[in-house]
Amino acid sequence: MRALLQRVTSARVEVSGETVGAIDRGLLVLLGIARDDGPGDAERLAKRTLELRIFPDADKPMNRSLLDVGGAVLVVSQFTLCADTSRGRRPGFSTTAPPDVAEPLVEAFVGHCREGGVEVASGRFGADMQVHLVNDGPVTFLLE
Repeated sequence: MRALLQRVTSARVEVSGETVGAIDRGLLVLLGIARDDGPGDAERLAKRTLELRIFPDADKPMNRSLLDVGGAVLVVSQFTLCADTSRGRRPGFSTTAPPDVAEPLVEAFVGHCREGGVEVASGRFGADMQVHLVNDGPVTFLLE
């Protein structure tokens, strides 16, 4: 499981011109599910996402977590994060989880974030989505 975290001042995701999820200050999480991922991975990665100290305070540019600043999370499923790009010029997707495995794990990640006490919005699994964001910093991290 991979999560590409982008610290944002705002983000939204649209499907067919309709906004299906939007947040103000917080994290845009592009979430990739690999074939061998399970429920424990979703819980562990959600906890790391909420507790990663990447927001500024008066002393340091990266000293506070999403929980500390009261930020929100926008979760967008992105299977391409788990693609195999080690050979050739075309990515392979044999390492990505099939939709019937990935969708419940995305929902589990979303659920764990909600249980953590933050506002959570999400995209629509399997849809052609347009993601709009204002990256703050820019600050971007890949968690695995």
